[in-house]
Amino acid sequence: MRIRRAAVAGHFYPADRDSLDETVRALLEGTAAAPVAPEPPAPNRKTEGFHKAVVAPHAGYVYSGPVAASAYRWLAEADRPAGARPERGVSRVILVGPAHRVPFRGVAVSGADAFETPLGLVEVDSESIGRFASLPFVQEREDAHESEHSLEVHLPFLQCIFSVFQIVPLVVGDATPAQVEAVLRLLWGGIETVVVVSSDLSHYLEYQRARRTDRATARAIEALRPQDIGPSQACGAIPVKGLLSLAGRFGLRVRTLDLRNSGDTAGPQDRVVGYGAFAFEEKVA
Repeated sequence: MRIRRAAVAGHFYPADRDSLDETVRALLEGTAAAPVAPEPPAPNRKTEGFHKAVVAPHAGYVYSGPVAASAYRWLAEADRPAGARPERGVSRVILVGPAHRVPFRGVAVSGADAFETPLGLVEVDSESIGRFASLPFVQEREDAHESEHSLEVHLPFLQCIFSVFQIVPLVVGDATPAQVEAVLRLLWGGIETVVVVSSDLSHYLEYQRARRTDRATARAIEALRPQDIGPSQACGAIPVKGLLSLAGRFGLRVRTLDLRNSGDTAGPQDRVVGYGAFAFEEKVA
């Protein structure tokens, strides 16, 4: 079996299995130490569809973990939708994030059979990858995956909220939103499939300026307006814009679950990184 080994355990999140499990569950339960968000989440409302996608941040857990957890608390409801049979829970996660380490063109898939975290192995859905591997902008690049954190940091959350599932891991390099949209369209599926787009928001702005910038980004996401998001507003701007474009075509509803920055969680306020959690709901056919 070909395994993509954990690369940032002990750096972005705990390397010890028990410590990691305890940390993630505390974040999901909202009991991990973190101040109250200055941007309150939208009020809960009765769902009118099923939980299809989230945008969530990918920094170290001490910084973005509480914000990411708000996305995963919401997404956890997708595994046992009201009135659905148990076997209709989530079985596949499309995990899309930007490249930070290796420059390349297009979208990189992995030839690994599984991705490793301290919580165990997550199986790769190689069959689904075969559906789009022939697209001209898709390539197998193990070097793009082996040290990339934008996907890895989400795996422990997924392992804690879903029972049995496979992943389709996609690292996006020098690509276009249309290319990301094309891949997502081929993989969209139904209630068994959820999409996780990994992205932080603004980088290294002063606290108040970051809040203004991130609020504008949140408004663009809620309005499904990818054209209003620039490259400096989100490090995963291309994956986010690809999702927004497809979500607009499919009529998804979007809301902000959490919006804050490293100055709110675990850092100084002179140069902060923004984090947002956004929920995408698909109407029941």
